[in-house]
Amino acid sequence: MKILDGKKARDFLAKKLQEKILKLNKKPELVVFQIGDDERSSTYIKQKKIFGEKIGFNVRYIQLDKKVSENEIISKIIEKNLDKNVNGIVVQMPLPESLNSVKIIDAIDPKKDTDGLSSVNIKKFFVNDKSAVVPATARGIISLLDFYKIKIKGKKVVIVGRSLIAGRSIANAFLNRDATVTICHSKTKNLKNETKLADILVVAVGKSKFIKKDFVKKGQVVIDVGISKIKNEIYGDVDFENVSKVVSAISPVPGGVGPMTVISLFENML
Repeated sequence: MKILDGKKARDFLAKKLQEKILKLNKKPELVVFQIGDDERSSTYIKQKKIFGEKIGFNVRYIQLDKKVSENEIISKIIEKNLDKNVNGIVVQMPLPESLNSVKIIDAIDPKKDTDGLSSVNIKKFFVNDKSAVVPATARGIISLLDFYKIKIKGKKVVIVGRSLIAGRSIANAFLNRDATVTICHSKTKNLKNETKLADILVVAVGKSKFIKKDFVKKGQVVIDVGISKIKNEIYGDVDFENVSKVVSAISPVPGGVGPMTVISLFENML
């Protein structure tokens, strides 16, 4: 059984990224907006800032109160759109439920939309336009499989989860690489039967240890996108200890998809 180590793949890609940054006449600058003080979002932003600055980017962090109005957020985004020193803009998800996330994300200049989540970039991505910015999580998963030379073309891929940021974007990334894709969700009947059909199983539901040993079969590749914190312990969507005894390759949590998502963000920006 092979562990798909995202840190190892990230570090390999980081060297290539650093070489490109050294050839620029100034450091690229990323602005990350956070609305509210969600603990998980704060952790992700900290990781982005530490990693980005380590490889040669400037990373500016702007935190706004969760009671801030949509108009005020959009005004601040437009300000950064017009700032020639800013090359990339990210609005950290999730947003408070009172806010219209589509409207806010669409305020970002598509040329600075580092997460690839604006309507302009999503449309390009879904029609396989090569100029599209691929959403960072989806890009990270494909890069991880490529790093370990795991074939995608012609493979049966089953994705559990249908959110735009994770499930649907990941599905489209695999379609664009000529895989045959099935998306499963909470209303899927006989989920175990579906997951066992996969050559590559991707799980993104946000439920700790949701995928058990009896959901998988020998020879599968399993990608765990989920992350849950329970009593200061971090868990993925897959019961790693038991599933890893069956499958041929699996990404751990933490240390699998997470590091790949972060570096994909900076690859997108560059």
